[in-house]
Amino acid sequence: MAVLRIPHPFKKGTLRRTLVVYLLIACLFPPVFFSLFTYSSLHSVLTNKIRSGIQASLEQEATGLENVLDNLDFVSKQFALDGRIYDLMNAYLQTSKNSERAELMKDIEDSFNVVNFTNPDLGLTVYYMPEADEPIVFNNLGVRAEFGIERLPLFVPYKGAAIYGPHRTQYKNSENMVFSSVREVNTERHTVYIYLESNYNSFRHILNSEWYGMKVSHFLVNERGEALYVDEGEAPFDPQALSFEQTRSERKTYFGHYLFGYESEQGWKLVTAVDKSVFNHEIDVWIGRMVLLFAGSIVFAIVLAMLIWRKVYGSIRKVNREIVRMTGDREAPVQRLQVEEFDFLLNNFQTMKNTVNELIAEIGESERMKSRLETEKVLSQINPHFLHNTLNTVQWVARSNGQDEIDRILTLLVQVLHYNMGKHSLIVTVREEMDALRNYIELQRYRYEDELDFVLDVDPEAEAVEIPRFLLQPLVENAIYHGKNEEHGVIAIAIRRTEKETLLLTVTDNGPGMDEATIGALLEAGGEGRPKRGMGIGLQYVKRLLDSFYGAKDAIRIRSRMGEGTVLSVEIPIRNGGKLHDQGIGRGRREAGA
Repeated sequence: MAVLRIPHPFKKGTLRRTLVVYLLIACLFPPVFFSLFTYSSLHSVLTNKIRSGIQASLEQEATGLENVLDNLDFVSKQFALDGRIYDLMNAYLQTSKNSERAELMKDIEDSFNVVNFTNPDLGLTVYYMPEADEPIVFNNLGVRAEFGIERLPLFVPYKGAAIYGPHRTQYKNSENMVFSSVREVNTERHTVYIYLESNYNSFRHILNSEWYGMKVSHFLVNERGEALYVDEGEAPFDPQALSFEQTRSERKTYFGHYLFGYESEQGWKLVTAVDKSVFNHEIDVWIGRMVLLFAGSIVFAIVLAMLIWRKVYGSIRKVNREIVRMTGDREAPVQRLQVEEFDFLLNNFQTMKNTVNELIAEIGESERMKSRLETEKVLSQINPHFLHNTLNTVQWVARSNGQDEIDRILTLLVQVLHYNMGKHSLIVTVREEMDALRNYIELQRYRYEDELDFVLDVDPEAEAVEIPRFLLQPLVENAIYHGKNEEHGVIAIAIRRTEKETLLLTVTDNGPGMDEATIGALLEAGGEGRPKRGMGIGLQYVKRLLDSFYGAKDAIRIRSRMGEGTVLSVEIPIRNGGKLHDQGIGRGRREAGA
């Protein structure tokens, strides 16, 4: 039993490879086209969006710092230049009475509390007299033992005050980073400064990565261009190498970071550094999703191709099984697959099986017919070999006695019998058939003497055409028996090769003619039995002969009128240049019916 082997999955020229390639193209083209289109447009949109968000957050932070510094400046003026606290401080420094000083101290402390209550962004507040034995005159919170302004980093001079920071708070119970303001107080006798710190939470709240939605690093640049890293942890790069001009470039990176800058009117600058990977995180996430989409599309295309291939291959295997099964069981009907295209193929295959079965049955019937035809021919000859030998003996005796006419008749009879008994091939040319027919006609002339004439008209182009042996004699014999005129009979035999590549045989007599009933009876006479008249098998033999070789048992035509004679004609096709094969007689029937 034949086995349908599975081809290599991606072998060149296989249906599976073709399906996978086409489905990959179909599944990947839309996402690739969509991704390229969206990347070209969305990349700049996303980049600008991220940059705008960072810049907005940077400006928000800078505004917060400006507000803190403005607030420090405003409050320091209240403590140092005018206002009730300034007046109380001057009075405290000028009086020497303890009672007045105690009362003024109480008023100053109350004012401190009021100012701090109304300014929640303020932290430590100190009146500081560096030349005194006790430098700290007033304070609202406890200060460190090493309190002093000498070591503080100057941030920017601002409206008559000095802004320091960011630095660690001088409040003794905290380690937070703050900004501070130092302004000299207008006094007549002493050098006094007001020291103010921002709220210890303000700095941490203002400079916060949460504003950006990503991890950023903050650098503050003072009026001298010196950069200071202000976040917790280690700086991503050396602040001393940072130049504010580097923030002007939007595309270039600095040590793998994008830089964003804000320049304040107060004289300081804020720089935000964003790591390139953090900056591109949203874009990378989008690209990652596109890659997953591509991967999913590839997997989907391959799985879909495999499913389709399994369906197609399974159907092909079932069709192959039906083809193989035909060799063992031709009669079994094919089984449908419930797939329209393959069922259409199987329907055609079933039609082919039916045709093959019919042709096989037809060939069998043709072989049986041929066998029966040969049997009938043999049966029509009573002991032909004995008759042939006997005639040879009579012919020898006639020659010995000088009976030339008898010798001539016997010679013709032996030749006719020799041709009819099958000593030749089943297939002969028209020329050979006509030679045998002339011998038969010569015998009939001896029999009927002057009562019957024969006229032969053969187309030279038709002489080489092959026909079945013993085709013409039964037709002529029929004309002799049914068409002989009582006065003087004429039988004309004509053979023509027509323009439509057929061979036309006609036998015409001038006999009494016959009516339609007689013609029908003549064509149908004999049935399955043997013919009743004539020395040959007759028209029934010719009909079977034509059916066996040409599939045209109805090729015999009879035209007749009472008193005018009869025309018997046979028209058969010419194939293969006039060559006729006797193998598989049924093939002639199929070709004739084509």
